[in-house]
Amino acid sequence: MKGLLKWFKSGTRMKRWMFVILVGVILLCYGIATIIDMKEISVLNFILIIVLSVIGFMLVVVGIIYSQKRVLELLIENTDDRISDNNKDVNVKSLIFNKKVYDEGPKIVVIGGGSGLNTVLRGMKEYTNNLTAIVEMSEYDNAKKREQNLMPIKDVKESIIALSKNEDEMRKLLNLQLQTGMDFTDLFVSAMQEINHEGSKFIENISEVLNITGKILPVTLDKMNVCAELDDRNINRRKK
Repeated sequence: MKGLLKWFKSGTRMKRWMFVILVGVILLCYGIATIIDMKEISVLNFILIIVLSVIGFMLVVVGIIYSQKRVLELLIENTDDRISDNNKDVNVKSLIFNKKVYDEGPKIVVIGGGSGLNTVLRGMKEYTNNLTAIVEMSEYDNAKKREQNLMPIKDVKESIIALSKNEDEMRKLLNLQLQTGMDFTDLFVSAMQEINHEGSKFIENISEVLNITGKILPVTLDKMNVCAELDDRNINRRKK
């Protein structure tokens, strides 16, 4: 009984369609009852009764269709945590956000780094959570990290932000500067490395802990040198 009363709350917008169905049933019953009760009927009255019955039938059909549509919207609003309390005006098309449909979305692997990769991830996360980002591990100009033997995870951090549900809050967290001189991301990654000693497993666990869409894999965990052979056949190396 308590669950039934929820349908009559002002925010549900169900009462209007219940009222439409009720009016339709009344008109339909009135037309049928009038025809059964009358011994004689004029052409004008017969046409009037038919019109009222048709209107009643149409109101019942329209009321049922839109009440079912509203039920679907209510189910989405109450089961999908990506729909905020301030934005609950959803359309039936947003059924794509249903968790089962979302989990069974296409499997997509994105390889790269920088803003281009994150733009793609930001768009893809709206359609599937079967996302895997293979991210480059490079920070050319960060000598301080090389001195402290910290991993070059700038692109990993940006991919985590792109795949998070609340990008602004995640960006504030990962860019937080601590009093020790390190930022939160470096400290967090170092801690996860200590806990997980299985290669890149710690980055996968970071994705799970931060509850982002999909997963992130580093292209390598080894220190790399980018080499270029010049016209004079000299090798120009740049450390990452």
